[in-house]
Amino acid sequence: MTFWHFIQPAYAASGFLIGALVGMTGVGGGALMTPLLILLFGVAPATAVGTDLLYASFTKAGGTFVHGYNRTINWRVVGRLALGSVPATALTLLALDLLHIASGGTRGLITNVLGVALLCTALALIFRAPLMRFYHRQVGEMNPRVVRNLTIATGALLGVLVSISSVGAGAIGVTALILLYPKMASREIVGSDIAHAVPLTLVAGLGHWWLGSINWSLLASLLTGSLPGIVAGSFFAHRVPDPALRLILAAVLLLVVARLWFF
Repeated sequence: MTFWHFIQPAYAASGFLIGALVGMTGVGGGALMTPLLILLFGVAPATAVGTDLLYASFTKAGGTFVHGYNRTINWRVVGRLALGSVPATALTLLALDLLHIASGGTRGLITNVLGVALLCTALALIFRAPLMRFYHRQVGEMNPRVVRNLTIATGALLGVLVSISSVGAGAIGVTALILLYPKMASREIVGSDIAHAVPLTLVAGLGHWWLGSINWSLLASLLTGSLPGIVAGSFFAHRVPDPALRLILAAVLLLVVARLWFF
């Protein structure tokens, strides 16, 4: 059998659409792909999270290449985030192993954390502008050392969220960077967030591989669509009306949260 016999068109199409969205905004990878796999395609939560993490690492590597070529990545910020996220990811994966990831209790934990992460992502998308105004009025410009420490702490928080639910590296990460680095250009924030997601999701994905929660056929199908999708999205990032896109994405995420928790 050839490679193409393993590719399922519905998964490939989903990968392309979500890859393009990630390339344009830095948001939407785990926040849409994991719920899509669970709710629409009936994939087990642990398998959906693990497969989506490896999918995200390859997809965002493509986006990182484009943003790196365009010089829209702040590598110092990426390093600070990774300094917090990689150790936190390793510790979270160890905890999931001790809890036995395939158990019913862990499935409930993944679903609940996924719902909370999606809700936080939607709120970050909707209230980003007023949150920024309030933050800058109350906090103002912070000491560089405090900014560095908060960036590392943000990375640690993202490591925990992403390892359990595959959600958080996008909208939550972008919002945190906007608050911590208000003088950084929007494209550079998106590029830096995408670049940081590569080591984060790769370490988390390899950990889930070790835990046995990867579907390789599903991963191949998603990547077939997502790699060209994120490259296309990264090139067209500056042409997208960001406020409208963020509100539509937030509405979709809130519907997903309602479906996870109440139906």
